[in-house]
Amino acid sequence: MNIVVCIKQVPDTTEIKIDPVKNTLIRQGVPSIMNPFDKNALECALQLKDEYGANVTVISMGPNQAKKVLREALSMGADEAYLVTDRAFGGSDTYATSYILSKAIEKLGPFDIILGGKQAIDGDTGQTAPSIAEHLGVTRITNILDIKVDGNKCIVNRQVEEGVQIIESKFPILCTATKETNKPRYATIKNKIKSLKAEIEEIHLDDIDNIDKSKIGLKGSPTRVKSTFTPKRKSNGEFIEVVDPKITAKNLINSLVEAKLL
Repeated sequence: MNIVVCIKQVPDTTEIKIDPVKNTLIRQGVPSIMNPFDKNALECALQLKDEYGANVTVISMGPNQAKKVLREALSMGADEAYLVTDRAFGGSDTYATSYILSKAIEKLGPFDIILGGKQAIDGDTGQTAPSIAEHLGVTRITNILDIKVDGNKCIVNRQVEEGVQIIESKFPILCTATKETNKPRYATIKNKIKSLKAEIEEIHLDDIDNIDKSKIGLKGSPTRVKSTFTPKRKSNGEFIEVVDPKITAKNLINSLVEAKLL
């Protein structure tokens, strides 16, 4: 069984600050990490490998520094790692990115399962992984809780608002993971040492056959960001001094009713 896991290097959002003048993200000095949801997807792949036997390939699109998260994936137990990188890919939105990744995955050969996080914590669109499935023409199941293999098909438990949906599908298939899917494992010392010596192959534009150059990069991206801004803080709170708890509670309820909050 061949499994491909798509991972992304993202800024640690707990460390991000907003420039009050430009209203842009201050990325300088902000550490980069593996997208947390992608780590859940990787753990899902590794659990399948442990239970059924599989070759787990991780792939990421980005600059050279993205190799850091690929090595982290190898230290967790992935077998191979590829970095999709080229100046021509710069400025790609989710549509162009998913198209490029789909072509890179086709280049890597036949696969049974593609896994990715439900969304990236920097963009929060949740569009890239499902779009990869659309480009490849394969079944996609989002927000999975677990996946079991039965011959040439799989049985997936999917989280929905009403509870859990059980879906059966033939391979190939793409699934997205959430934090409820599992708890990612820690890297072992042995795999960490192995990951430092591992070669991470790069995939450039010229390495990908039959790619439509009009669908990549900034020119191939239909999305345009017109502006970004930080919401203004509004301090309209009312402080209530408690003298008699019963009277205060009654007055609070009346105020909430008047404000149509109750």
